[in-house]
Amino acid sequence: MRLDLSKLCALAFTKLLSLFCAVFLLTAPSVARDYRPALIASSQYAYDPASEVDVELVLAVDISQSMDTEEQEVQRAGYVAALTSQEFLDAIQVGPIGRVAVTYMEWGGVDEHFIVAEWTVIRDAGSASHFASKIAEAPLRQVQRTSIASALEKSVHLVQNNQYMGLRQVIDISGDGPNNQGGSVTEMRDRMVASGVTINGLPLMMKSNKNTWQAMLNLDHYYEDCVIGGPGSFAIPVRSQEGFADAIRMKLVMEIAGLTLPQPEPYLHKVAGREPIRCNLFD
Repeated sequence: MRLDLSKLCALAFTKLLSLFCAVFLLTAPSVARDYRPALIASSQYAYDPASEVDVELVLAVDISQSMDTEEQEVQRAGYVAALTSQEFLDAIQVGPIGRVAVTYMEWGGVDEHFIVAEWTVIRDAGSASHFASKIAEAPLRQVQRTSIASALEKSVHLVQNNQYMGLRQVIDISGDGPNNQGGSVTEMRDRMVASGVTINGLPLMMKSNKNTWQAMLNLDHYYEDCVIGGPGSFAIPVRSQEGFADAIRMKLVMEIAGLTLPQPEPYLHKVAGREPIRCNLFD
């Protein structure tokens, strides 16, 4: 009787062990099924084709005290005309994606940055007009100092923290004077270029005949030596109010289409034949 009981216990234990194994085998796939999707989801990222653009472009516009109301109005009108021009729209269509992301920022001294028009994708006349209208309708403002260094740093921050993925990142900075606040402009320029952006300049020299310091400074040379940088960078000086709109339009077309200014004979460095500018003269 004792032997039969032992056999019975052994049989019961065997059945219990078999049942435990079956439960383990049945639940194991379930655990795996619950785990794998989580693992896959964690390795994925949100991709939006609409975020792809040919260029991420920051229009950084000087509103320091030396820019009087008339000059600011001319500046605003020039950007509006350029952004809605057929040449600009045609340049966008040349790109492989056919759209660009643009923001318009006004700047002055250190940490004086005002976003007039937020990041907008421009692909056609309608989107260009919508963006330009924000610039045209915004109230004018004026600040005292001129920190090109701070404006460059803020512009790159805007590029690095938007939702777009551009084939190129371009900072388009305009101004009518040298950096006079915020540290070394060349050191900041070099740091920002190292992050992968191209910095182009629009030196405003409309007062060069009236303002002695601006004429002596050769602001176009200052921008060439101290402000612009990166692949294909260039500066286009504006010497009259009448030529402002044309200069901006040419600059935008070149930036969007990825064109560069032709090098003069004998195809040497642009500083050859003149004294380099002392970039830290006003820092």
